[in-house]
Amino acid sequence: MRISPYLLVTLVVLLFCGLALHTLTKSPSGEANRVAGETFLANNAKQEGVKTTPSGLQYQILTEGAGERPVATDKITVHYQGSTLDGDIFDSSYNRGHPLTISLTNVILGWTEGLQLMRTGAKYRLFIPSELAYGSQGAGTDIEPDASLIFDVELIRIH
Repeated sequence: MRISPYLLVTLVVLLFCGLALHTLTKSPSGEANRVAGETFLANNAKQEGVKTTPSGLQYQILTEGAGERPVATDKITVHYQGSTLDGDIFDSSYNRGHPLTISLTNVILGWTEGLQLMRTGAKYRLFIPSELAYGSQGAGTDIEPDASLIFDVELIRIH
């Protein structure tokens, strides 16, 4: 079967037009998410008990731990729940019924930074700006481009 060069060119043009349209339709959402995140974090920084690191990560200590602190290369076990700024839960080890064991080198920057502040046994709420989360690419269908995120994280164990 031979494909006409005109048909091939037409398909390539349609593919690029589709990609361009996809990019354009995501951009306003990303911009809106970026502004919403900046506004949320600016207001959240004024809340009692919320601390902000130089990178812009915000955290609130829900339960202080008494154990060791992990370093950026450690493997950890945590229970967590992640949500968008409007409260939609997109992932939860609690809902799955078992904690997550993962290396801090394989998580978003906000987790790597935030978990190093915690001691074993601690539970923190992390308010993660988009640039420390998934940035302009987002993640899957639940995390839009430039979305700031909220995670409740309980550090169970350092391996």
